[in-house]
Order: sequence, then structure tokens, then C-alpha cells
Amino acid sequence: MTIFKVRRVAGFLFVLFLCFGGVWIYRLIWGKPSSFHVFAARVMAKRAFADPEFLTYLGITDNTYLDFTSDKLTDISLPKNSIYLQQVRESLDVLHQYRKEDLTAQEQLTYDVLEYDLQRLLDDASFGSYLHSFWLSYFTPYPVNQVFGLQSCLVDFMVNIHRVVNEKSAAHYIARLSQWDKKFADLIEELKRREERGIIPPRFVIEKLLHELTQFISVSYSDNLLYTSFQSKLQNLQLTASSKEALEKKALHAMETKVYPAYLRMLAFLQKQMEKATTDAGVWKFPMGKEFYIQCLRYHTTTDDSPDNVHAFGLSEVKRIQGELRELLDQLGHQGQDVLAAMKALSADPRFFYPETDEGRKQVLDGYRKIFREAQPKLSSLFFHTPKRELRVEAVPDFREKTSPMAYYEPGDLRGHRSGVFYVNTYNVKAHPKFAMASLAYHEGIPGHHLQIELALENKQLPLFRKVASFNAYIEGWALYCERLAFEYGWTTDLYSNVGRLQFELMRAVRLVVDTGLHWKRWSREEAMAYMAENTGMDEEEVEVEIERYVVMPAQACSYKIGMREILQLREEMKERLGDRFDIKTFHQMVLQNGALPLVLLRNQFKDPAAGKN
Repeated sequence: MTIFKVRRVAGFLFVLFLCFGGVWIYRLIWGKPSSFHVFAARVMAKRAFADPEFLTYLGITDNTYLDFTSDKLTDISLPKNSIYLQQVRESLDVLHQYRKEDLTAQEQLTYDVLEYDLQRLLDDASFGSYLHSFWLSYFTPYPVNQVFGLQSCLVDFMVNIHRVVNEKSAAHYIARLSQWDKKFADLIEELKRREERGIIPPRFVIEKLLHELTQFISVSYSDNLLYTSFQSKLQNLQLTASSKEALEKKALHAMETKVYPAYLRMLAFLQKQMEKATTDAGVWKFPMGKEFYIQCLRYHTTTDDSPDNVHAFGLSEVKRIQGELRELLDQLGHQGQDVLAAMKALSADPRFFYPETDEGRKQVLDGYRKIFREAQPKLSSLFFHTPKRELRVEAVPDFREKTSPMAYYEPGDLRGHRSGVFYVNTYNVKAHPKFAMASLAYHEGIPGHHLQIELALENKQLPLFRKVASFNAYIEGWALYCERLAFEYGWTTDLYSNVGRLQFELMRAVRLVVDTGLHWKRWSREEAMAYMAENTGMDEEEVEVEIERYVVMPAQACSYKIGMREILQLREEMKERLGDRFDIKTFHQMVLQNGALPLVLLRNQFKDPAAGKN
């Protein structure tokens, strides 16, 4: 073969390689990959790499050779949101090109979960006037709010999630601080866009925000949590004194020129909004407000329950639970006493409370840690698998105490660098009566959120998309179910603790009534507060925090009881089907083994008559 023929053949093979390679690359990145698993991974990768903060939450790329995002905050601008929305449409189109019958059983479930989630994003996007962007954790008309608003969640993210393990990650921390002004500028533009459509938070929400923001920047740059936590992280690094000093100087400069000015502009904007705000609490006041609330319910409950049905279910559950409380209080010597009067008496009994001191706050945290230690050996009787990582218990940061709920859970990452945290709000020690602590611990920790979320993260059979899937009714429904489960199986035999459990379940039932009352039936904030106070015995401060949470997060609070109801129904149906062969560990395995699911897809896992048979 002559040199010319060799070159010709080589050239032909090269062109052939480019053609086939180009087709393969196109299908891998934009088209339909031959492997459905690859496609599902691509959808997740596109979502994650478009959201640097989410990637840091996952912990899979930061401080690795793939790390080219941990020096960036997530772009929440309208143009970026439009690009992502187009990606969602394209992903759904490609998904529908696969034939479900050609997929394995697990791939079919991934198909269903992916389809549900992508379609949900598109449905939500039809209410673009109300939504901030895809990058917010909650479906809310108010991206700046006193509960989980971006202005405070971003601080939590930097302090608790962004890891500083070397000089590079320290520089990335500073780089993110330097983008604060851009992030807040985009956020303010979004708030202006909503304001043009009449979507403004109620006055009482703005008042809380003004106080929170003012308090946050009332201290010097060097005393601010964003800076002091950075200093603490630097102490663990092997750096020269001059290197640490240079990093601290840059961080202070970012605080002075980027962070504080961003909060000052937000304060100025909110002060102007206050002049236009009303006291109307519900989303019914917005254009298409009722339609929006229906979508909120669909988003959070993953059902098509109507607001009226949810309201009626709440009223019936309030009556049922108050009846159970009546029987239990009679056993405790409160015969003939009004249920709410008895509950208020318990809430004023000093034997059930730690002192309102720094030592008392420490005792609250230690009390929760003790509950978790005692629960750990009991898990094996109810579950085949338990989490490998330990649950941490920490106090809510000072600057968020006045507006945060009494407790919440923050999941760990995928690489094992950060374990799950149960955050306890110790601002008001009386919000943690000893008889209610066990139920709260079981809900937020084990066997509730920590167990369920950690098992999903550890499950090697699940694609990444399903490990981190978030469907509120499943997640909160499971946690509320666990409060009841622990008492059903004798984790505590203390009658007062069972009173605490029923009081918590009563609060969740009341939520169904007041949430639909606020957003569907046009209740005022004061009417909702009165109903909650009259039916739970909670004190005024607790009620105010709860009601104002429902105002800014429509329908989220409805997910607890709706999800619990479905799990309990599935358990009873399985018991009836299997009789003596029913096994609680098998039931829990069936609920947990696929990660978080929309309720309709969870029910599908139990449709097979043989489901759960040993």
C-alpha cells in the first residue's frame, strides 16, 4: 500500500470516527442516550451544575478535580431561570422518547419519578408571577421571608454548608461573599417584578424582615457571623500567619463592599414596600390567587385533594385528636377539666421545663441527645437498615432564633463530610416542654427525617436523582408517622409524653384548617391565630410564629397529615391483606427502599397483591 493510500484510509477512518463520535457525543449531551440510566444522570447533572449551591449541599464536587463551581453562588436571574426552564422542557421531551416497557422495573420507577418532577416544574412555571426561581427550596410567593427566606438561608449555607478545608476553599468562600451584591440585586429585581403584579408580602411579614435584616448588620463586619465563622474555619488549616491574615483581610473587604451594601439595599427596598403592603394574609388576594393555592396544595401534598376537602379533613382530625386527648388527660387526673385548660396547665407546670437560662438551653440540647441515644438500639426491631452516620444536635444560630420554627433538620452530604443536623431553637425554652421532646426528636431525627433521608443517600441502588428527590408529603408524612410509630411500639410508656405526641398531631391537624382558612377561605391572620390558640393550647408567641409561617409558605404545612394518612392507609391495607404474615420491618422497607416518592407512586409500590409477602 502506497503512502497515499495509507493517508486516504487513515483520513477516511478519521472522518468516520468524527461522524460516529460526533453522533455519540450529541446523543450523550443533547439527544437521546442509548442508556436510560445515562439520560437520568444527565438530567440530574444539568440541574446540579446549573446550581452551584446545590452542588455544595450534595458535597460531591467541592474540593475535587471537578470543582469549578464552589467559588460561585447560584445565578437566580430571570434569564438564567428561562434557560433552565427550556432545559426542563427538552428533558421531558427526551424522556418521552423512551418506551417504558423496554426498561427494568427500577428504571420504570425512575421514569415515573422523573416525569412527575419535570412536569411539576413546568406546571409551577405557569405561575411565574408568584415563583422566585427553580433554585428555591419551597414553592412560595415570597422568596424573602422570615422563615426560610433567601436572605437568611444564604447565611446558613455559608456558615454550615460551605466547607473550608484548604487555602483554595477559603478563597472560594471569599469569592462567594463577593457575589452577595449581585445575588441580592437579582433578588430585588424579582421582587420588583412581583410587585408590579401586586404580589407584596403582608405588613407583618415585612416588619419581621426589617427587624431581622437590621439586627444582622447592626454588628461590625468583624463581629458578623459570616466573618467570625470564616475565622473559626481558618483556625483548623495549616496556613502561615501571613496567609491567614491576607484571607481575613479579603473577607472583611467583601463584607464591607459587597455583603453589607446588599443588605442595606434590601432594607431600603422593603421599607418602600411597607408603604404599599396590606394586612391581608392569604394568596387569594393575588391575581389567579385561588388557582395558585390549588397548585400549592398539589405541589406540597402530591395529591389532587381540593382545598375544601383538606379543610374538612382537618376539622374531623381536630375533633378526633381532641377526643383522644380527653381520654388520656382523664387518666392523668384531669377529669372534667376542659382539654385546652388542662393543656395550658401542663404548659405552665414548672416540672416540665428547663430553666430559661444559658444552662437551661444547654440542658434542652442534651435532653434531645439523650433521646436519640436511647432510640438507637430500638431501631433494629422496626427496620432492616439504619443510618451509618450519626445525627448531630445543634442550636439554631442566634440571628435566626426569633423567626425560626422550634426545630428543623438539615441533611448531610453525599460524600460523608457533613452529617445530618437536628437544629433546635432554644430562644424560648418553654417551646420545649419535656413531655413533648420525644415526639419532636422522633420526627426530626430517628426514625424520622434523619433515618429516611440518610438511607436514601446511602442506597447504592438508587440513581442520584432519586437519592435527593424531595416530595414534601412523603418526607413530612413519614416523619409524622414516626411520631406515632414510636409510641405504638413502646419507645416510651410515659403518659405525659403521649400527651405531647397528641398535642403535636393536633397542631398538624389544625394546620390543615388554618392554612386552607388563610389562603382559600379568606381568614385574616388574627382569625387563624385565634383558631389555633383555641384548639391547641399553644401560647401566643408560638401561635404567631406558626401562622406567619403558613402565610409565607402556602400549603406546605398541609403535607404532614396528608402524607401520614397515606402511609397509615397503606399499612392497614397491607395488614388486612397479609393477616398474621404482616411484618412491620417489611412494610417499612417497602416505604423507604425507593427514596422519596409522590404519594401516587408510593401507592403503586403496594398494588401487587404479593407485595410484602415473605
